[in-house]
Amino acid sequence: MTEDLVRLDISERIGTVTLNRPERRNAISSALARAVTARMNQAIESDEVDVIVLTGSGRAFCAGLDLVELSTSAHNLSPLDSEDGPWTPGNGMWVETDKPVIGAINGPAVTGGLELALHCDILIAAESARFGDTHARVGVFPGGGMIALLPRAIGQRAALAMSLSGNFIDASTALRWGLVVDVVPDEELPAAARRLAADIASADQRIVRAVLATYREAADLSPTDAVAHEGAVARRMHALVDPATIAGRREAVLDRGRAQTAVD
Repeated sequence: MTEDLVRLDISERIGTVTLNRPERRNAISSALARAVTARMNQAIESDEVDVIVLTGSGRAFCAGLDLVELSTSAHNLSPLDSEDGPWTPGNGMWVETDKPVIGAINGPAVTGGLELALHCDILIAAESARFGDTHARVGVFPGGGMIALLPRAIGQRAALAMSLSGNFIDASTALRWGLVVDVVPDEELPAAARRLAADIASADQRIVRAVLATYREAADLSPTDAVAHEGAVARRMHALVDPATIAGRREAVLDRGRAQTAVD
């Protein structure tokens, strides 16, 4: 069942996790929740994976919690309860990881699906992507990180406008507001996400993971404390630097920079 509901493909240090319930717009049922947790954790624990891409099959990224299952559940507010409390994208999706997670948003990301996207580190959207928080319209209080993460991504006022109205924004608005870093034609999304993942995978993974962890930690600190924390991490990491390795990489880094900044 896990293999059917969520796929994991690993190649060239990239693990691609695909929600595979297109007939229900990848809505999160209890079975899909368990499957995506298992697949994400499998990618996180794999020694063959440095970067994870999370995406959906069909025309939607994720339509949120399965409202059919939700409405018939004895728990009423969540059909996904466990011994640890209600399952949400925030508290039950995957174990904490130091591997970057790129969300390739191939269509609508709604409510729980938007929360799922917000737990990714970087988002790239297809032109058909749409983003919405309909908790207030459904009548369910957010519990998967919406209130904590959406204002960090787009600012307090824009987040309030989305969450209180239930209105959707399109991909171009998401780009303008800083929710996503790029918008590409639908057919180009898998390749665009994979290119970014490959760029990250080709860098020094000790530094990638230390930088990612420090970004996350600094998000909860004041600017002054964040700068001090970064300095403390830098001092620890500098002790591991091998000057000969840096010297050997210098020309390749310079060549890559020239290629990316060249003007036709």
